[in-house]
Amino acid sequence: MVVKRHLAAATAVFVALGAGTSLAVAQEASQSPVQTTAPSAAPQPAPAQVPASQGSSTQPVVSAPAAPAAVQTIPGMPPVINPANLYSETAPDHINPEVAQDPARVYVPNLRSNDVSVIDPATSKVVDRFPVGKSPQHVVPSWDLRTLWVTNNAEGTTNGSLTPIDARTGKPGPAVAVDDPYNMYFTPDGKSAIVVAEARKRLDFRDPHTMALQQSVETPDCKGVNHADFSIDGRYAIFTCEFGGHLVKVDTVNKTVLGYLKLSSGGMPQDILISPNGKTFYVADMMADGVFMVDGDSFKEIGFILTGVGTHGLYPSRDGTKMYVANRGSHKIHGKPHSKAGGVTVIDFATNKIVANWPIPEGGSPDMGNVSADGKTLWLSGRFDDVAYQINTEDGSMKKIPVGAEPHGLTVWPQPGRYSIGHTGILR
Repeated sequence: MVVKRHLAAATAVFVALGAGTSLAVAQEASQSPVQTTAPSAAPQPAPAQVPASQGSSTQPVVSAPAAPAAVQTIPGMPPVINPANLYSETAPDHINPEVAQDPARVYVPNLRSNDVSVIDPATSKVVDRFPVGKSPQHVVPSWDLRTLWVTNNAEGTTNGSLTPIDARTGKPGPAVAVDDPYNMYFTPDGKSAIVVAEARKRLDFRDPHTMALQQSVETPDCKGVNHADFSIDGRYAIFTCEFGGHLVKVDTVNKTVLGYLKLSSGGMPQDILISPNGKTFYVADMMADGVFMVDGDSFKEIGFILTGVGTHGLYPSRDGTKMYVANRGSHKIHGKPHSKAGGVTVIDFATNKIVANWPIPEGGSPDMGNVSADGKTLWLSGRFDDVAYQINTEDGSMKKIPVGAEPHGLTVWPQPGRYSIGHTGILR
């Protein structure tokens, strides 16, 4: 979440339906009562029982549940290998040959010092630091995994830019002038980058390599549009509207708004993450201190999990069984350091139950980040403490590494997976 945003009028996001799908009328979606928990997986049909042979004393044989049906994706999108776990290709043993030789680094954008700190995870030390544009927010892996884009949204000015980092060398290249790039995503077919122009109330679809503008989609009814995730088939995305307490569902092919959902309480949605089976979207809400659950297809709120103060970032474990929730420890955009409420909550995807809580020793402000390629380390920025947290995913023990002023959306590189759909490394 940006530290200083233009709280302009509400923003609505546009997205697309897949081929052959009728356009939905944009309208306010109905709400469901908040629940403490709700299953992310659809109920499975009762297994069929096969009668035993006549005269047999053995028990009936129970057949295994049928495998999930194949997912019909949008044209050009890589296939979904395992419909029960869309994160199957981001397991530790699925490093893409394209990135296998890239240096292992953690890239930390420092919002107030206008630079990027580069950490060697093997030594837990900063090994490089270079200037970028004004107000760097996130480091975003490109769809083809070859470029790491720093989104410099130049808060309060019109001098926004994207700084490309060569993933093979870890070195920055010349910046590309782009207006208000708070965050960035890529359509699952790889045809467009989506620059989230938060202060301008729009989504800019751009060439994913040159960043030349393809189409701008005005989004006036989603105040503070900033984070997103995509449906399992790539046909729609759901964006959070931070300053309006809404979500907006958009058609990623036709670039049209499908509807809005007002969350039942809280009012400051941040990160959003889809469940492994593609049925539920989890929404971190900084004011509600927890995670809302939304059925993606029906676009209805189905539950809520209380986690901690200032719920912010959401990341799946490498085996796709758990979700790491960063609780920033404050409801304020400009928080104070060493918050005793800062920490990480671990949620089991199958049950939506909390299985662990990891407080930050001596207090902290965990914000955005990602998981190491081997799944053993969760990296998060310490937004108000000017550090990066290196957290052991087995027991929650951690190190604090000093970086620049106000670190935000760091990324870990390389990561396993076939392609990136943006943010700090949503790979599939």
